[in-house]
Amino acid sequence: MSAPVPAPIPAIVMAGSRPGPDPLLSGTGASTKALLPIAGQPMLVHVVRALCAAPGVGPITVLAQNSAELAAEPGLAGLADLHFADSGQGISASLAAALPEGDAPVLVTTADNVLLTPAMIAEFLAGAEDSDVAVAMVERRVLLARYPESKRTWLKFRGGWWSGANLFRLRGRRVLPLLDFWGRIERDRKKGLKIIAAFGPWLLLGALLRLFTIQQGIARAGLRFGLKAKVVPMSEGEACIDADKPADVVLIEKIMAERVSTNSSLRA
Repeated sequence: MSAPVPAPIPAIVMAGSRPGPDPLLSGTGASTKALLPIAGQPMLVHVVRALCAAPGVGPITVLAQNSAELAAEPGLAGLADLHFADSGQGISASLAAALPEGDAPVLVTTADNVLLTPAMIAEFLAGAEDSDVAVAMVERRVLLARYPESKRTWLKFRGGWWSGANLFRLRGRRVLPLLDFWGRIERDRKKGLKIIAAFGPWLLLGALLRLFTIQQGIARAGLRFGLKAKVVPMSEGEACIDADKPADVVLIEKIMAERVSTNSSLRA
């Protein structure tokens, strides 16, 4: 007998704005980061269309402080099973409120994950099976082999330096204690050692001395909350290039132009 086909996983796109001015928006006319045009379309449109094209993804919910503004974006018109909801203050609290009942899995990404593709989504979901919390990450050598100019925040562990790829798989409401904890430390999200230290002195010491791999470190962190947590290493460096800085936008538009050129060559 063939294995049952898993049900499509619902997706949440975090598309809110952080407090304070965003240097990416200066002089652009865009009211919020999710609507900033990249390669001719708002960031959010690229991300949502990648999710819609991924066979394993079901209904998509976009979370933002002013979701009606995003829902009015013409590039999203006519897309099936696309929903919008207003978020609260803070990523973790907003995500916790949006989780489905029970412990069914949900896929989470961000509106600035502009280079997302259906292939990346499939790779991540395949690697995230049998976990309560899964985090997509890229090892430094994978990224720098293709894009040495890209500047990322790196976590150093035994066997490699890693950067987050803005893809997460969460097992429903069983992850609420983890999200509550994250809400207290998310202001330090770009400070790798502070994040590691928040999970306890043993994890910090192990990271500083490189006593374990990032897979082992994430698994230990998950156990603090009774969760099976895992890292999914991504094979494409583009998976960790999100649009945080003007230099990121320049690189993303270059990569997108190369994708268009490659696709045109294949169709010729």
